[in-house]
Amino acid sequence: MSKTHFGYQSVDEAEKASKVAEVFHSVASKYDVMNDLMSFGLHRLWKKVTIARAQVRPGQKVLDIAGGTGDLAKAFAQAAHYGTNADAQVWLSDINASMLGVGRDRLLDDGLALPCVQFDAEKIPFPANYFDVVTVAFGLRNMTHKEVALAEMLRVIKPGGRVLVLEFSKPDEFLKPIYDAYSFKVLPWLGEKIAQDAESYRYLAESIRMHPDAETLKEMMLAVGFDEVDTHRMTGGIVALHIGMKY
Repeated sequence: MSKTHFGYQSVDEAEKASKVAEVFHSVASKYDVMNDLMSFGLHRLWKKVTIARAQVRPGQKVLDIAGGTGDLAKAFAQAAHYGTNADAQVWLSDINASMLGVGRDRLLDDGLALPCVQFDAEKIPFPANYFDVVTVAFGLRNMTHKEVALAEMLRVIKPGGRVLVLEFSKPDEFLKPIYDAYSFKVLPWLGEKIAQDAESYRYLAESIRMHPDAETLKEMMLAVGFDEVDTHRMTGGIVALHIGMKY
């Protein structure tokens, strides 16, 4: 059986999805609190940039993959005029039932009854050329076959559509010593104190190191068929936003 990485571990490909699922079942209830603490609130700024660059317009169809607690989907629903424009569709999706449930409940608390669907991004259950915008924020690095998932995202967007991938990346050289110390010492400590789960946050740090850098990810997106890919590194390269276009 083929092997893949789970953080720094080598595991059977068939095992990875279940191991990632265990991580997110564990952290779902504390997900946003931990994100705020870990990033000093910067994850909200990164997502705001992603929302702005998505350029969702009234009546468009949007799919948010690995949508977590629903913050992107909420913004897209507002931009698409979901509920008042009959053509507008905004779907919240995740492979993990616990995360999807948290996102669904949060959206309902905000008065938004968005459609929610659980699926593996390597097999998106929508027809080709269906969506105007597809987004995935901090979810691609957890996928076993990233190229397959990216090709699926490309398949389901219309000509003229865009796929936005917001993900951790490789920081500038001068930041690496500080970033490494923070990632491997502070993050697990925070995970233990706040979420009672140090191991999941140790996996987070390892999974970031195993994810391709910004230029490599751009080349991956072009290789699966995107016609153009714009790359935007943020916060010294700690994260990168890739925007793939289909003509």
